[in-house]
Amino acid sequence: MKKPNGYDETRESGTFDLVELGGHYAVVKQVSETQSSTGKDMIVVLFDFDKNDKQAGYHSQAFNNDSREEKKWPFNGSKYIMVHDFNDPNKTSRAFKTFCTCIEKSNNYSIQWGGASWGAQFKGKKIGVVYGEEENSYDGKTFMRRVPKWFCNIDGVATARVPEAKYLPGHNSQPVVTDANGFIAVPENADGEDIPF
Repeated sequence: MKKPNGYDETRESGTFDLVELGGHYAVVKQVSETQSSTGKDMIVVLFDFDKNDKQAGYHSQAFNNDSREEKKWPFNGSKYIMVHDFNDPNKTSRAFKTFCTCIEKSNNYSIQWGGASWGAQFKGKKIGVVYGEEENSYDGKTFMRRVPKWFCNIDGVATARVPEAKYLPGHNSQPVVTDANGFIAVPENADGEDIPF
């Protein structure tokens, strides 16, 4: 058989690019008001990477390629935010205030409060989002997943730090600590026996 056109560029099933860790330029697709399973007010923010991001349209592409009968927006393209502080329901949560402030600063916009369609005002608004890794367990297997950790002003995307990885309770190994250049710190009292050079 002659090699088919585009064979080298075609990806096999089940392969995909991971979300890059750190800051991304995003655009809000939808904000909906809902309640948690315990009846607490929360919002759900669906977003995609903006056209000027290094992975533009990442979540839309995953959604469009979803072959399930009932498509769902990708989990790592959404953020669930509690409205009130966990410890004091008379206060606003920091995550909610951060989201609102970042929307306002990134778009030179003032949020309009009240009304049944409060969430509709966010559609198409720019915002920054920072990704990190979290350890998860499913069906007896433990794995790392890349998730949106927090929102930021779009001016802070380029300099956003990569968050430290979050591990499940009982995680028995510590991550390797490196400096800004990726070098592993060697303790001063190392005798050289464990160093590979």
